[in-house]
Amino acid sequence: MSEQRTHSITTTDGVSIGGTVHGQGSPVVFLPGGFGDADLDWRAVLPHVSDRFTCFLPSLRGRGLSDPHPDLGLHRLVEDLVAFVESLGEPAGLVGWSAGGMVLTVAAQSEAVDAVAAFEPTLFGLLDDQERASLGEAVAGMRALAADGDLTGAARAFLGFAFNAEELAIADEAGYFQTAGRYVPTLLEQLPQTMQSPGPEPDDPAVLGAISAPVLVVHGTETRRVFVAGAKHVTDHVADAALREIPGAGHAAPLTHPEALAEVFAEFFAPPPAAG
Repeated sequence: MSEQRTHSITTTDGVSIGGTVHGQGSPVVFLPGGFGDADLDWRAVLPHVSDRFTCFLPSLRGRGLSDPHPDLGLHRLVEDLVAFVESLGEPAGLVGWSAGGMVLTVAAQSEAVDAVAAFEPTLFGLLDDQERASLGEAVAGMRALAADGDLTGAARAFLGFAFNAEELAIADEAGYFQTAGRYVPTLLEQLPQTMQSPGPEPDDPAVLGAISAPVLVVHGTETRRVFVAGAKHVTDHVADAALREIPGAGHAAPLTHPEALAEVFAEFFAPPPAAG
């Protein structure tokens, strides 16, 4: 059996940010969502793209292959990911899911990004009152279950905001919540820092307007209003942006519709045909 390939960098504040590496071809970095880890979030998609691209799957600080650190502000997480992308030494594509909508902020800050695909980027500024209340209940449920030591239940409670009943069942069967539960304590530390993080938010038109790379925004047809609103907000403010839908999918499409999502990504990142 071959050794696992990894890539890591050390940040300006001394944190090692590591990720696994899979496949061959032009580089594409699959960013983790705000809850899990890139290896966990993209493991069902990976087999459908690693034959065409070199896939880098970095961990956020405090998760997976990266070091823990008390500073978990959004600006710091973005700085880590920018440094990771720029360390590759060649232009790379970026993929993000949900709070991996950080992908948009990374793209706005780095010239090393040559294309961006965002699946249902979560833009909290677009939540309506009902959605904000539902999210608050999900966070409270996660916090209570974590306090009782039920990290799997805590993960399920939080993602109940974003996943529908069918998606929850599929994620449960795949062991997603059991694995993601290990990151619940880190997420509970991260959330208040995210709300207090300095700098522009990913939904800021100035951030989106600074993105010069082509952007593909994807959402499912069976998803929450806020995720559709986020997709349309991005395409309205990025100069070179396109919008695609995955029929029948909700927010958990990387788990429930991995092949369909992979095909959309592969088509978008495929190099142009050679002239001649």
